[in-house]
Amino acid sequence: MTPDAILDVLVIGAGPAGMAAASAAFEHGARTVLLVERDNRLGGILFQCIHNGFGLYRYREELTGPEYAELDIERLASSQVIIQSETFAVDIVRDDALLRVLLIQRGKADWVCTKSVVLAMGCRERTAGAISLPGPRPSGIYTAGSAQRLMNIQNIKIGTRAVIVGSGDIGMIMARRMTLEGSSIAAVTEIMPHPGGLARNIHQCLHDFDIPLYLSTGISNVYGRHRVEGIRIAPVGADGTLEDARGRDIECDTILLSVGLIPENELSRKAHVMLDPRTQGAMVDARCMTSIPGVFACGNVLHVHDVADFVSEEGSLAGKSAAIWSQKPIIPRISVPVSCGQDIRYTVPQKINEPGDIVISLRVLKPRPSCRIIVKQGNRVLAKKSFIRLQSSEMVRIPVTIESIESVEVVCETT
Repeated sequence: MTPDAILDVLVIGAGPAGMAAASAAFEHGARTVLLVERDNRLGGILFQCIHNGFGLYRYREELTGPEYAELDIERLASSQVIIQSETFAVDIVRDDALLRVLLIQRGKADWVCTKSVVLAMGCRERTAGAISLPGPRPSGIYTAGSAQRLMNIQNIKIGTRAVIVGSGDIGMIMARRMTLEGSSIAAVTEIMPHPGGLARNIHQCLHDFDIPLYLSTGISNVYGRHRVEGIRIAPVGADGTLEDARGRDIECDTILLSVGLIPENELSRKAHVMLDPRTQGAMVDARCMTSIPGVFACGNVLHVHDVADFVSEEGSLAGKSAAIWSQKPIIPRISVPVSCGQDIRYTVPQKINEPGDIVISLRVLKPRPSCRIIVKQGNRVLAKKSFIRLQSSEMVRIPVTIESIESVEVVCETT
């Protein structure tokens, strides 16, 4: 690739979404595909996820994170995708019909011209400051993901007795991981009245190891000057405030925060991509194209997923769409919304602009026993799916065939 070459597709981020997008773009006719990654290797977070549970949907077998990543790396190796690691994308601007992206590698900055861009930067964890964790900030307070990296990549034992704040999937997986490494988990607390992670992780990581989960419970104080010495937990009252008088102290030397993920959208904002306040990711159509023509988004930068398989599937769609756009850019003239009806928190895509088969991803506002999700256009039911119990932490995916460009509504009904 010469410095003045024009790329067909530029993919930013080489986690599961970015790798799938780059491979799909090349397989669907894009001849010059550049995949950039700020780390020194491909795979994103997958290499620190040494637990199994990956690949069940995509490959019909159970894999660890590194095994899952290697399959995508091998797929890339068999293509002609150009890979550039230790590279940061810091700006995107439109230049007539092209997009210009500012890349920085080893202190050198270059503008790269491309016909299309796929945003696949993933997400980041909320920190102690983001949730206003009360008390001092002694050592021993980690986000669950950073603790996972320290233990699984750098082989560092981070503590002997821990409290997990929040019931996100990474936190529950780390509760199991620390237990297997000889540490004890005093408690997992969740400020909501329902868990924040998948049911399978609640059973496999907490119940199977007799780790207590306290719902409707928050943190009222942290103790310790140089190192964490304890934490105070308290129930959440009817008015939503902590009832500290009913709280209790727990001795611990480590606190792990598993309190949610945020799509990494700083670059999207600089490109003036329209964001959805409900997902904190881009607003996209059924092709994963954002409000900026030629810019596509997929994976956890679009909306936070539960399962890496679905991240890869979405990445493949975005890569295919970017490749088609690079060959024949067509801006749709009509766009109609996919609206959230009763008890639906969000949908992706947020709009449709052409007929075809699509997959609508969504989450409900609160846990629902015995319910069904219905997708409809006016009085016509396009699809429906029933559940014995549906958690708000569980992402639902419903295939739908769109025959006419009319507004789509998604609702959740009790059965």
